[in-house]
Amino acid sequence: MTPPAPAPRSRTSHRPRRPEWAGRNYTLLTASAVVTNLGSHGALIAAAFAVMESGGDGGDVGLVAAARTLPLVLFTLIGGAIADRLPRHRVMVAANALNCVSQAAFAALVLMGEPTLWQMTLLTALGGTGQAFFNPAAEGMLISSVDGEQASRAFAVFRLAMHGAGIGGAALGGVLIAGFGPGWVLAIDAAAFAVAGALRAFLNVSQASRPRNSGGLLTDLRDGWREFAGRTWLWSITIQFAVVNAVVGAAEAVYGPLVAEESLGGARPWGLALAAFGAGTIGGALLMTRWKPRRMLLVGTVCVFPLALPSAALAVPVPFGALAAVMFVSGVAIEVFGVVWMTALHQEVPEEKLSRVSAYDWVSSTAVLPLSMALAGPAEQAVGRGQALWGCAGLIVLVTALVLLVPDVRNLTRRTRRVAGNQGESVPSPLVPEVAPAGPAVPDGASAPAAPSADAEGTVGRLG
Repeated sequence: MTPPAPAPRSRTSHRPRRPEWAGRNYTLLTASAVVTNLGSHGALIAAAFAVMESGGDGGDVGLVAAARTLPLVLFTLIGGAIADRLPRHRVMVAANALNCVSQAAFAALVLMGEPTLWQMTLLTALGGTGQAFFNPAAEGMLISSVDGEQASRAFAVFRLAMHGAGIGGAALGGVLIAGFGPGWVLAIDAAAFAVAGALRAFLNVSQASRPRNSGGLLTDLRDGWREFAGRTWLWSITIQFAVVNAVVGAAEAVYGPLVAEESLGGARPWGLALAAFGAGTIGGALLMTRWKPRRMLLVGTVCVFPLALPSAALAVPVPFGALAAVMFVSGVAIEVFGVVWMTALHQEVPEEKLSRVSAYDWVSSTAVLPLSMALAGPAEQAVGRGQALWGCAGLIVLVTALVLLVPDVRNLTRRTRRVAGNQGESVPSPLVPEVAPAGPAVPDGASAPAAPSADAEGTVGRLG
């Protein structure tokens, strides 16, 4: 008897299968975010050293940093409206092209000689303008790239890859700056933008929903505002993070280095403490690949309380080991919040309005940050550094406790399907809970906090 012939081996059997939720767009977005995070985190350090090597002082470094922040406040709303009118990947590619050109020019000036302050300020402002258009488009594209009950895991994996690349990019940037100077790190960042833009050009937006009847830009902005203001959970948490971002920014960017210099031994322990925070974000992302809390915003908001711990630890101040532990815990906590926030936006906001809603969230959450940086010094002189830091911790606890009083924040429940849209208009959410809710029904339009940028070019965890 002739034995049966072996079954033909599949041509693709040797290829590892991607998870069902890791589609083409999600994979391209994740890969491009890794590329830009590797470049951008080193470039942030390089820009500061470029200013100092050209003879600038701390005030000049702050001026260049502010030049990047101001366009984010001025143009993000416009960027969000445009991203909901045009194919989002075109907006992202154009923004990456502007970032590539501005960073390449910055690198060339540094490598050829001593750049002037106004040149560095102008080029940094151009980069910030590109980011203002990129952020809402990227966030809308990422959130719409996954569907179903695995959305939370997809967002956690994305953020895990993003944070890992950011930590690696910062470490690599420091080594390259020490060995070759800041100009080459800026040039690498420009190349990273070019590669990321090329990857994003292959995104498929043929199935993306768009409003069929749309008015002008102002009409779209008003429509986005109605979507934003009509969701109590959304604007209440955004107001919360306007305060949280402001005080955390002041504590970690202004007071932290001063405390480290006087009480911890200088820049090295402070850098290690920040690295512990980064490790915590990776730990939080790993946790969220498995954990899917049902009451998303309740869990996420409770996880904001630990963000008060670093300010309190600096106020004491505690020894380095305790500070590093506190920073790690706060990193885990903010990552839990970030994933549930992205999941809530994915679930509750119509896809065709994601970028506009994201833009209002971005502007509201970060608008106070430059002011808090400017007032940190006068506050220290007025009440003392310790009291200012205790005030930062107290404000985080206060605003977070107030947000927990909002019913929509406490009761928003994870569901298996997202909200639908119809010709650009919101419709009641026909969502099916994964399990029967244990409390009052969530009103239509309930929602959650804003997610971090879909790239490292934006703020880190809405707190950077």
